[in-house]
Amino acid sequence: MDAEQLRAAQAPLKKTYCEDPASAQLTLTARGRLLADRPAVTIETGHGRVTAGLHPAAGGDGSDACSGDMLLEALASCAGVTLKAVATAMGIAIRSGSVSAEGDMDFRGTLGVDKEVAVGFQRIRLSFRLDTDASDEQLDTLLRLSERYCVVFQTLRQPPVLSLSRERA
Repeated sequence: MDAEQLRAAQAPLKKTYCEDPASAQLTLTARGRLLADRPAVTIETGHGRVTAGLHPAAGGDGSDACSGDMLLEALASCAGVTLKAVATAMGIAIRSGSVSAEGDMDFRGTLGVDKEVAVGFQRIRLSFRLDTDASDEQLDTLLRLSERYCVVFQTLRQPPVLSLSRERA
């Protein structure tokens, strides 16, 4: 996809969203089924079923996906797609590249070993390795815009209002 094709694909969406802002409001959904035999949940994705369970550092055997890993995978994929879209719009050719998301966690928090230790990631690092002829200035702009428009990055940076509810089956 080149810049013209990307603009052509996005132009009608942008026009609709400008004319009818409510049409841009969507609710994305993820649903899962709790497994009866172990602490795990099966998530139906648009590309198949994934079973997520405990990370080995929390007592899992490593056979299931880990939700912490999935969070980092979501960040890496969103950031990579966003960077490629922004590069395309800017006319920056990227011959090849990779994206990496790393997160530091202290499992004492999630296991309740030390109540002073936060549950979750304390630090997350996102990095790109790019094979391109773009100037440093272009790359700085590319990263700044990618950061700005990456949904997962911005959601982690400025967390949304979360709520939790329950009902009986």
